[in-house]
Amino acid sequence: MLRIHAIAGALLASTILSSTAASAAEAAAEDQQSSVGTGQSEEPEITVTARRRSETSQQVPVAISVIGGEHIDNTGSFNVGRLTQLTPTLQFYSSNPRNSAVNIRGIGVPFGLTNDGIEQGVGIYVDDVYYSRVASATFDFLDVKQIEVLRGPQGTLYGKNTTAGAINITTRQPSFDFEGRAEVTIGNLGFKQAKAAVSGPLSDSLAARLAISSTGRRGTIRNVRTGNWINEQDNLGLRGQLLWRLSASVDVLLQGDFSTQDPECCGTVYVRTGATQRPLNRQFASLAAAQGYTVPSTDPFARVTDLDADLNAGNKIGGVNLRVKWDTGPGTFTSVTAWRFWDWKPANDRDFTGLPITTASNNPSQQDQWTQEFRYAQSGDRFDFVVGLFGFHQQVRTQGLQEQGPAASRWLLNPSSPLASNPAVLSGLTANNDIRLDNTSAALFGQVSWKLTDALTIQPGLRVNYDKKNGLYDSVVTGTASDGTRQLVLFSGPYASDPWIVAQRGVLAPQRFEPQFSAWNFSYDLTASYRLAPDIHAFATYAHTFKSGGINLNGVPSDAAGNPLLAAGTVKPEKVNHYEVGLKTQFWDRKATLNLSAYRTEIGDYQALVTNGQLGVLRGYLANAEKVRTQGIEWDFSIRPSERFNAYANGAWTDATYRKFVDAPCPPELSGGGSGTPIAAPGVPGNSPSNCDISGQRLPGVSKWSLSWGAEGNLPATLFGKEGRVYFGYDGSGRTRFSSNPTPSAYTWVDGYVLSNFRAGFRTDTGFDLFGWVRNAFDVNYFEQLQVPSGNTGLIVGNPGDPRTWGLTAKIEF
Repeated sequence: MLRIHAIAGALLASTILSSTAASAAEAAAEDQQSSVGTGQSEEPEITVTARRRSETSQQVPVAISVIGGEHIDNTGSFNVGRLTQLTPTLQFYSSNPRNSAVNIRGIGVPFGLTNDGIEQGVGIYVDDVYYSRVASATFDFLDVKQIEVLRGPQGTLYGKNTTAGAINITTRQPSFDFEGRAEVTIGNLGFKQAKAAVSGPLSDSLAARLAISSTGRRGTIRNVRTGNWINEQDNLGLRGQLLWRLSASVDVLLQGDFSTQDPECCGTVYVRTGATQRPLNRQFASLAAAQGYTVPSTDPFARVTDLDADLNAGNKIGGVNLRVKWDTGPGTFTSVTAWRFWDWKPANDRDFTGLPITTASNNPSQQDQWTQEFRYAQSGDRFDFVVGLFGFHQQVRTQGLQEQGPAASRWLLNPSSPLASNPAVLSGLTANNDIRLDNTSAALFGQVSWKLTDALTIQPGLRVNYDKKNGLYDSVVTGTASDGTRQLVLFSGPYASDPWIVAQRGVLAPQRFEPQFSAWNFSYDLTASYRLAPDIHAFATYAHTFKSGGINLNGVPSDAAGNPLLAAGTVKPEKVNHYEVGLKTQFWDRKATLNLSAYRTEIGDYQALVTNGQLGVLRGYLANAEKVRTQGIEWDFSIRPSERFNAYANGAWTDATYRKFVDAPCPPELSGGGSGTPIAAPGVPGNSPSNCDISGQRLPGVSKWSLSWGAEGNLPATLFGKEGRVYFGYDGSGRTRFSSNPTPSAYTWVDGYVLSNFRAGFRTDTGFDLFGWVRNAFDVNYFEQLQVPSGNTGLIVGNPGDPRTWGLTAKIEF
C-alpha cells in the first residue's frame, strides 16, 4: 500500500503543478455554503436536498446541520469520526471498522460489538444511495460538495427507515465546463494525503468526472512486541461518474466507486483494573502474576502495547449506481438503482494482552446489497409532495474464527482445578462460525406540504414498510480430548463427559440456530411550520415510527444441555414517539443566523446489546430494554459581520437515559460471582446479581454537553505575485464525560475534554490555497472509547485519541 500512496502522491503533485497555468475563474464560486473563507459580507444562502427537493436550509422545518466541502477540507474533517468535532449532536465510536457506531442524539445502534442482524438508526446516504454498512463511515470523504446531518426520524422522506437521523452526503457532479482541483498535505507522524478531481465534457451531451483520494499515516500506538506502530491510516479511494444529458429534461448519471483500507489496526492500551465479583485468584492481577506477566506500561498515554496476535483491518467497499432524473414539467421523477459490496478481512487480539490466550478472533465478512428507489416530487402554489417506493436486499456471509492459545488454560480455567496447570487443555481449542444473513425490505413512503396560508404550512407524512430477515448461526468447536485426540466439542456423544471437553465447553460452546423475523409496520409524522417574519420560521413535529426488528447473529444463551434459547434469537422492533419544536432565524441584514430546537424521543423495546460475561461462548447479543428516552436542546449560531471575519458556535444539551431496563447486564464491578444473588457492596468478592436494574441511568456514548465553536479572520495581501488574503482560523470542540459501557460502570467513564485546532495560510480568489495547520494543538490526552474485555477479570483497555498533529496543505482549483 505504501507504493500505491507514493504513486498517487506523485500523480496528484503533477496535477497541482500543471494546473497552475489553467484558468480558475469559476473556482471561488464553488462551495458558497462553507462557513469560512467565502469573502461574503452576509451569511451565504445554503441549498439542501433534505426533503428530496432543492430549497434553502432556513426554510426546511427540520433540525439540520450543513457542512460545506470547503470547510470539511480546511478543518481536516475527512471522515465521519472527525465530523463529530463540527456537529455536537453526532456521535461516532469505532474499535475497528466493523465495530463502529454512528448515533445522533445518543441513539442509533447499540454501543459495543456489531451484530449484523439489526438495522442502523442513522442512515448514511451518498448521492441518494443508502449505505447499509456503518464501516463506510471509517472511509475518507471523496470529492464531497456538502454534508447534511439531519436530526430526528426521517422515514417518510428517505428510502430506508431511519429513526435517529440521516447523514446526507452530496458529491460534486460532472460538469460541461472543464474544471479540476488538487490537494496535497504532509504532516508529522508520516502523514501524507493527496486528493484530485477533474471534470469536463466528452461531447455536447456527455460529461465525466474522476476523483481520487489517498491517505497514509503511521500509527499512534507502539507495539513493543513487534516494534510496529499500530492503528495507522491507510486509505485509497476512487470515484468515476458519467453524466448523459439525454434531453433538456432527462439526465442519466452513472457512478462507480471503490475504496480500500489496509492498516495494521486495531489495538488498545492498558488503562486500569477494577475489582469484580470474581474470586481474587481469578482477577487480573493474580492471573497475570501466575504467568509472570506485566503490562508494558500502566500509563495509557505512553501509547504502548504488547499485543501478540496479528492485527489487520483490511477493508474494501464500493459499488455502482444509476440515477435517472426526469423533469416532467409539473414535477421531477427520480430512479436510483444501486449495487454495493463490502469485504472485511480482520485480524484481532481479543484477549487485549501480550499473553497467547486468544491467538485468533476474526470475523471476515462479505456483503452485497441491492437497492431500487423510485421517487416523484412536485411543487405547486398550495401543495408540494414527495412519494416514493424503495426496495432493499442485503446478503451477508461471515466466516468466524476463534482459537485459544497455550496461556488460555491458566487464564480461563478455575485455578483450583488441576486442568488449569495444563496448557494442552485449551491450547488449540477452535470455533469456526458460519454466520449468514438475508435481509429484504420494501417501503412506500410520502410527504405532503399543504400551504394553508402564505405563512402556515401543514406537512403530514407516512410510511408503510415490510421487513424480512433470515439468518444462520452455526458454531462448530473442536478441541483436544484427554486421550490426545482431536474431537468435536459436543454436549452429547462418547466424549461429552471427558473432563477436557467439559472444560472446553465452558470457554467455547457449539451452537446452531436459524433465526427469522418478518413484519409490516406503519409510520407517520406531522409537521406544522409558520413564518413569523421574512427571516424567522418556527416549526413543530410529531413522529410515530419504528426501527425494524432484528435477529441475533452473535450467538444466544443456552440451557444446561447446550440448546440455544430460541426466544432470544429475535428482538422486537423499536417503537418511537418523537416530539420536536424549532426556530430558525436570520438577523442583522442576514449577517447572523441562529437556529434552535428542543426535542423529546421516547423508545419502547429499545434494542440493547447485552453480554453474559463469558469469554467466547457469547460476547454479546441483542435484547429489548423496555423504555429509553432522549431529550435535549440544540443551537447553531453563525455570524459574518464583514467579508473579513466569520464565526460560529454550536451546542447541544442531551439527556439520554434508560427509563426502564430492569434485567440489564451488570457492570464489571457487580459481575463475575455467578450465583445470581445480589450483593451488598460493589468491589467485594462474593456473589453477584445475574442482572441489574439500570433504569434512570445514562445511555452509553452520550455527553450531557457537547459544543463546537470557531472563527476565521482575513486581511488582503499579495504573496507569490498573487493577490489574495492571509487568514487565521480556529476550531474548537468540547464535551463533558460519557459512559463507555452499555451499563454505566465506575471503571468506564470517559472524562470530558476540549480540543483546539488552528490553521493559518494564504488563499486567492483564483483557487490557490496554502496553509499550515495543527490539530489538538495543546496535546490534550483523552480517550475516544474504553472497553471491558470479556471474562470479568477487571481489565479495562482503551483507545487514546490522536495526540497533537501538524502539517502543511496546498490546494489548487481551476
